[in-house]
Amino acid sequence: MTVKMSTKGWIVIPAALRKKYDLKPGDDLQVVDYGGVLSIIPISENPIKTGAGILKDRDSLTEAIVEEHRQERERES
Repeated sequence: MTVKMSTKGWIVIPAALRKKYDLKPGDDLQVVDYGGVLSIIPISENPIKTGAGILKDRDSLTEAIVEEHRQERERES
C-alpha cells in the first residue's frame, strides 16, 4: 500500500487500515524509526487493558526456566 506525503508532511492512512485498527480522528499515534523503517503505532488509551491476556496461550517462560534448572540439577547429581 502506497501513500503520498503532502508538502506539510501529512499522510493519509487508507480507510481499510483505519477500520482494521479502529483508528478514529484525534487518536494518538506514535511514529518510530527502526533504523530506516518508519512504523506508525496506535497509542492505546488503556495499555494494560489492551495487553491483558495477550500471552495467555503461550508457554510460560518462568516455567521453562524452572524446568531447565531442574534438569540441570538432575544431570549434576
